[in-house]
Amino acid sequence: MAITAQNPAADPDDPSDTLLDFPDNRLLIDLFGELDRNIVQIESRFGVAIHRRGNHLALHGPVAEREAAEQVLRALYARLEQGRPVAPGDVEAAIRMVPGGGPEVAPRVSQLDMFSAEPLEIRTRRKVVEPRTAAQKAYVRNLFRNELVFGLGPAGTGKTYLAVAAAVSMFIEGNVDKIILSRPAVEAGERLGFLPGDMKEKVDPYMQPLYDALNDFFPPKQVQKLIEERQIEIAPLAFMRGRTLANAYVVLDEAQNATTMQMKMFLTRLGEGSRMAVTGDVTQIDLPRGVASGLVEAERLLREVPGVGFSRFTAEDVVRHPLVARIIRAYESASPGNA
Repeated sequence: MAITAQNPAADPDDPSDTLLDFPDNRLLIDLFGELDRNIVQIESRFGVAIHRRGNHLALHGPVAEREAAEQVLRALYARLEQGRPVAPGDVEAAIRMVPGGGPEVAPRVSQLDMFSAEPLEIRTRRKVVEPRTAAQKAYVRNLFRNELVFGLGPAGTGKTYLAVAAAVSMFIEGNVDKIILSRPAVEAGERLGFLPGDMKEKVDPYMQPLYDALNDFFPPKQVQKLIEERQIEIAPLAFMRGRTLANAYVVLDEAQNATTMQMKMFLTRLGEGSRMAVTGDVTQIDLPRGVASGLVEAERLLREVPGVGFSRFTAEDVVRHPLVARIIRAYESASPGNA
């Protein structure tokens, strides 16, 4: 790490600047980002002012906030030194990983492990996917280490996206012969009535989030070709009954809407050479009143079973938009259990 810090103040009322020296001007340009958007993002989150003076950055503001911003800048510069790009999402991830990462963030780690010298990446045909929080990093490790993985947590935390990315990566590398994506065909709180068309046209609206993820990782024409060749299957959970899913990477999305019997049926489809990822949010169960969620039951019964991995996410792991995390926290604080 070729960054040096000067004026390491310890007095919260000390108005002096923290000066950072960056030896490579080209990396400094990338650190700032287009129209200085990365620096503006850091300034906004920590309430500091960052000024460039040649190869130096001067951080002005309260000491604690300067120190937190300095950690983020160091981590991002180290990322650039490794030849990895810095996008706004990477800046947000770095901010999340430091203590005091802004009023919206309650970090659960004290080190920027996400930006270590050993990046964790999932390579697909169209892009390289990197986990952006500590929980996402642990989840990705789980997906490659365990034959059955449960990803549990609120919307926007990347549960399904990372699971599909792992499935695509293992398919490309020849570790599995096919990808099977499924979810229960349960309406989210409203009755849609009878849908027109054949069976595929009826169920496709429920499967659209899975199509969206696939199109992020494969060229669209290739997705269609792989579906036609049945190397990728996208089907409702009910279509899994009676099958043995061998040499496949199987993802069950929205698993909180599977009944106990459906969940047992699905999990026992696991065949030789296959892996499964089950994702869901137990706070968004759309099953009829009185019908138990199979995801809740599976978590209770399987948490100690060898070969089964559990990854749990919170609002701090939301990577869609900072507002989504605030919305989730507002609902959590208003829930009966927190009243």
